[in-house]
Amino acid sequence: MTRKLAKSTMDRLAAKLQEERERLEDIIASFDEELESSRLATTGSEFSDPDNADGGTIAAEIKMDLSLQQNARDLLEKVAHAEDRMARGLYGICERTGDPIPLARLDALPYATTTVEGAS
Repeated sequence: MTRKLAKSTMDRLAAKLQEERERLEDIIASFDEELESSRLATTGSEFSDPDNADGGTIAAEIKMDLSLQQNARDLLEKVAHAEDRMARGLYGICERTGDPIPLARLDALPYATTTVEGAS
């Protein structure tokens, strides 16, 4: 099944996906830099000891940063998947139900591949 959306709508949604891709890539790169900086600052120092109170705090912050970075990577995969579906003419069709995904949902989450009902 394919969905016929106006070219202007598809162009707008493709631009939103590209913007989201760039935003997520920037976030991932920022975390890469921050994590590398933290690694260099703590390697061989008292802060690398998890039994040290400051070291434990730093370790917790690094763990949170890694989690946030993974969330950004997961969203980036969803963006790539949506772009692939767009290229194959499947964009805007629910992967589970085959129903059209409402434009309001695509505007809010351009990488959505299911309707709200299909996601449940």
